[in-house]
Amino acid sequence: MSAYAQPHPRFSVLSSSSLSSAELLSPTNSSGRFSLPSAPSVTTTTGTPKPLSRPNIYDRPLNKTRTAEVSAASFAFLFSEVVQYMQKRVSGINDLERRLNTLGYRLGTRVLELMIWRSEFASKTPKREIRFLPALMSIHTNVWRAVFGKPADAIEKSVENEDEYMIIDNDPVVTRNISIPRDMSQLSCSSFTAGIVEAVLDGLGFPARVTAHNTPNETFPQRTTILIKLEKSVLEREELFK
Repeated sequence: MSAYAQPHPRFSVLSSSSLSSAELLSPTNSSGRFSLPSAPSVTTTTGTPKPLSRPNIYDRPLNKTRTAEVSAASFAFLFSEVVQYMQKRVSGINDLERRLNTLGYRLGTRVLELMIWRSEFASKTPKREIRFLPALMSIHTNVWRAVFGKPADAIEKSVENEDEYMIIDNDPVVTRNISIPRDMSQLSCSSFTAGIVEAVLDGLGFPARVTAHNTPNETFPQRTTILIKLEKSVLEREELFK
């Protein structure tokens, strides 16, 4: 037993021997080929970890992303997944359209906020539209281009009802890659777009009820009409400006 009084040479780093590391490595004092020097002491400091160098999307200047574009394939995939997710959790077509409208409304409030900020940043004297038709033209052109990369195709006014206006989109981006089953032919996924328009109108001070309707023709099978039905207060205010 006396032969094993000292620790095995391979574990000399954990030895309680009084010999220094230099003496342990010495050919005359070392009893084995694999003696190791004592491990250096490691000091640790506790503090806040350094943030990653990855750029944060919230730190990007809003004005420099004005011309940034999102992949159409990525948007189509994401929107398709959203529609399928909601379809499994609704009781019918009306409920699905209502949820798409609500989702679009949430997006529309953020789009309006961003566009107003950019307008005020770019102009020393920003202008806010107080008449309905100029505001509608801005939605037809600026909002459509900001969200979908192109303006809408037309604006129409109802002949029968004074409080109804329509925005026509012959090839809606949101429905390009959506296949609707025959038993749900009345579904309009552009209810998402209608929600965006309704949010922008509410934010500009023109409260209205906005709905989406499929109006296909031979040339444009995906043609969609965004129907805007203004509240009575908007018409009364428009009369005061005449």
